[in-house]
Amino acid sequence: MHTMMTIGVYGFDGESFLRRLREADVRLLIDVRQRRGVRGPDYAWANSRRLQATLAQARIAYAHRPELAPTTELRQLQYAEDDRRGVGKRSRRELADAYTRRYTAEILDAADLAPVVSALPGSGNAALFCVERDPEACHRSLIARRLTERHGVMIEDLRPR
Repeated sequence: MHTMMTIGVYGFDGESFLRRLREADVRLLIDVRQRRGVRGPDYAWANSRRLQATLAQARIAYAHRPELAPTTELRQLQYAEDDRRGVGKRSRRELADAYTRRYTAEILDAADLAPVVSALPGSGNAALFCVERDPEACHRSLIARRLTERHGVMIEDLRPR
């Protein structure tokens, strides 16, 4: 049985992020973001090119799975619910029900996760990577749940310490 981690950007700096990956013996980072950049100087380390260079130096493989990313329309749906609830993207604690339903129907149900499972490293772990600190506030939790339900993958969420 494989174990897979999930991890986000918020709450980490570049050094603590890499340290957390190493502690979890992550050998493959699977980026499930549509736009692979993060606004603000505190998170410049997570922009795709910089992140990939850092991971390569650390001997952690990188894969981008854009077919698992939410569309711009779906992200806008979540942002509208965040506004209604008075929470910011960085402080969100859960996904909107409408977002969860539509992401599942429009993205996840159409996705073939078998290649993700077959790409898991033989030793060490892989991690699903997105932006939000808490997996419950991010679509990576939906991917993780599907991997558990359909492929028996155990999930561990990596959070900032």
